[in-house]
Amino acid sequence: MNSEKIIPMAVSDLTFDLKNSRLPEFGLTDNATETDVIKILWEAMDVEELVMSIAASGFFRHEPLIVAEEGGKNIVIEGNRRLAAVKVLLNPQVAEDLKADIPSLTKRARSTLKALPTISRTRKDAGRYLGFKHVNGPAKWSSYAKSRYVADVHRNFNVKLEDIAKQIGDTHRTVQRLFRGLMVIEQAERLKVFSRNDRWRSHFSFSHLHTGLGYSGISAFIGLRPETDEDPEPVPPEKKEELRELCLWMYGSKREETPPVIETQNPHLRQLDAVVSNRESLAALRKGSALSVAHEMSRPSSTVFEEALLAAKRDLQKAHSLLSTAYDGSEELLRTAGTVAVLADDLYEEMSRKHNPGKKKRIVEDD
Repeated sequence: MNSEKIIPMAVSDLTFDLKNSRLPEFGLTDNATETDVIKILWEAMDVEELVMSIAASGFFRHEPLIVAEEGGKNIVIEGNRRLAAVKVLLNPQVAEDLKADIPSLTKRARSTLKALPTISRTRKDAGRYLGFKHVNGPAKWSSYAKSRYVADVHRNFNVKLEDIAKQIGDTHRTVQRLFRGLMVIEQAERLKVFSRNDRWRSHFSFSHLHTGLGYSGISAFIGLRPETDEDPEPVPPEKKEELRELCLWMYGSKREETPPVIETQNPHLRQLDAVVSNRESLAALRKGSALSVAHEMSRPSSTVFEEALLAAKRDLQKAHSLLSTAYDGSEELLRTAGTVAVLADDLYEEMSRKHNPGKKKRIVEDD
């Protein structure tokens, strides 16, 4: 990109890219105004930090905006945040509308911002650079924005997912996973079993879905086709109801007044993966049991028993260490300790009989 000709272009001649993959997750459409775009970029994409940086040090002219001429307009397909920062600095009314405290510029500093360095490219030609920077690089794009970018390149320019992955140096099948996740969401909406506008929370946690689809239990639950298929309908028609359930558990529904069961990816995605792989725990979740309760049912009883026993030991050790300083002589607590002692004796005797039938020798850990 550095060898291409950099052309100064007036800020007033530059237009925000309404096809930007990040904007739809914030509710912006092709009919959004410049003010709408600046407001979203300011509130959700850290434009304020760019304003402060540009006000203090000027515009970094060795990283030009990438501009495509489309429909008689100069569309900034890379650099919308920087363009927004400059427009805020140059227009006090915009800053006032944002209720933003903007540094004042000298007359000279203001004049240097009226034209910005640009490189002219078609949207298709810019794809490889943008893909590496935003899909496989360090830029702050959400997984949903990345998936939309991948889908746009794939569908609009007829580029295979494998080729997109090669172009941006993706060796971890990130491109394929992002695309498949978006296809699942779009299929669910076409089938009218899910609506992004009906989700419980304002933030769309797309990463919950595309990560969860990589788990064997969740993918089997909805009959998900392999990511190599590049199929726009990766869920078989007969799995429509399971797809509805999965979206409800992932995102909830305002209309049904149902919050999602997935709060955080760790540990909830793993728990859901185990639950949908077990008939009894799945039935419990469907009947309204909490995910943690249903997950407990999916686990081997031997594992639950061992964990409960070790947890009891840790708690008793903690109580014993506090005995001299924390126990106030309460009779009620003494009776509780007695109950614990009886339970512990009963538990030990039962375990001892199973360990050594016919023997009564106590086996106690050294510690």
